[in-house]
Formats: sequence, C-alpha cells, structure tokens
Amino acid sequence: MKIAVSSGKGGTGKTTVATNLAITASEQGIRTAYLDCDVEEPNGFLFLKPDIAESRQVNVSVPRVDLDKCVGCGQCGRICQYSAIVSMNKQVLVFDELCHGCGGCMLVCKAGAITESFIPTGRLDLGRSSQIECVQGLLDIGRAMSPPVIRAVKDAAPDAELLIIDSPPGTSCPVIESVRGADLVLLVTEPTPFGLNDLKLAVDMVNALKLPLAVVINRSDIGNDETRMFCHNQNIDILCEIPFDRRVAEAYSRGVPACRALSEQGRVYADLLKKIMSRGGANA
Repeated sequence: MKIAVSSGKGGTGKTTVATNLAITASEQGIRTAYLDCDVEEPNGFLFLKPDIAESRQVNVSVPRVDLDKCVGCGQCGRICQYSAIVSMNKQVLVFDELCHGCGGCMLVCKAGAITESFIPTGRLDLGRSSQIECVQGLLDIGRAMSPPVIRAVKDAAPDAELLIIDSPPGTSCPVIESVRGADLVLLVTEPTPFGLNDLKLAVDMVNALKLPLAVVINRSDIGNDETRMFCHNQNIDILCEIPFDRRVAEAYSRGVPACRALSEQGRVYADLLKKIMSRGGANA
C-alpha cells in the first residue's frame, strides 16, 4: 500500500506525520519503507536516523547538438514546450536548466544531429532505520528541476507492505510527481485560514489526479471549525485530529519522534495507522 503524505503548505506537520506513521507501522511488524521526496529540503532522516548503506548520483538527460550535421530545420525548437532548445537558422542553443529530458528533440531531428547526454542533478541516500527501509533524494544546489530526483527516489523504493511517501508541500509539479500512483493521499493541514486555503488547492489537485484522499488536522485545538466544515461538505474523511502539545515541539527540536516521546502520541498514530490500513483492505 502506497501512502503519500502531502500538504498544501509547508509547516503543517507533514514530515512529523509521515515519520511517526513509518515508526508506528514498523513497530507493529509491518514491512515499511519511507521515501523522502521533498528533495529540495529533506528532513525525515533527522528523525529516523538511518544508517546510510549507499549513495547514488542522479543524472538527467539533456540534448547535445552537432552543428556540422544540423540542417537548421527548427523542428527541435518547435517541439520543445519548455524552450530548452532554441534553433535560429543553424545556430542551436540548449538550456540545460529548462530541459525535462523527454527526448522529443532527438525524435524529430531527421538529420541525426542531436544526441543524448547526461548531467548530474542530485543524489540518493539509501539506508535502514531499525526495521524501516529509507530512501532520501537531495537536489543539487542551483538545480531547478526536482521531478527527475523524485522519480529516482520512487524507482529506488524497496519491496514493502507499506510505502510512505513524504512529498513536498504545495501543489506544483514536484508534488504531483510524488503523489502519482499512490493508493491514498493523506493531506495534513491546520485549522487556520491559511491552512484551509491551501488545503482547498491540494484537494483540487488530488481530485484532478483522481486519487483517493483523506485529511489529518494537526494542531486541531487552534484556529476555527471552517476546515472541518469544508471536509464535511466535500465528503472528505478526517482520519485524525492531533491537538497542539508543547512537549511534541520540544521532542521535535531534539529530533525525537512524537510517538516515542509521548505515550498518548503513540496511541494517536496507532489509531491513524489502523484507519489507513483498513481503507486499503489490510489489517493493522
């Protein structure tokens, strides 16, 4: 079962929920894997503290043009939707930072002037934290395209009964790449006007992808009831409400998972896990 933990905005507690779920599942004997797809700022490993067994470089495909073979037809520039390759007569400019690596320019080049090259764009770290298999992606500084690194993280996913994907915040391309193919998207929000606004955007995104979704309300005893009313009106299940607790923040600052720091938090995540697994037809 693949669970993508996402949020419309940063700071709602997405990584807290994802890592505590992974720990809770593994302690119940469920073969669990944790994928940190928030490759621009991964921090799940701060809590899981895995022993890194392997690091891999992630490369992205970019075109290289042989101007001696180029006939100046301009087909490569016309097919590129991202202006990563621009043809002006027989002068062809390639902007590596804009390339999505689709290979379309190579397919339409009848002269065979375009070949595939690879440049580094990030890194994968693979390890193990107790019984949890862990994979983390890290985008290289200065690179703007995170989806290739996210795809590499998901491709490196180990075999597991429960796969927890910690996605980036927001609703842009990196988030879509992270949640794609999930059996359930768990949206973590907070009951504030900002939280509700971004939750609505995230719900629209998940609905557009036709994926099942549910909500976790973090810091549930602050703000107002508008988030609950929205979920009720949209027939969205609220699987869990987690009240604010200063002790959780203190444990967080030390890199200690809430489910291990406080027994009541352990029960919260055990109940959340049971509800998630029941939706997938499994028993926790």
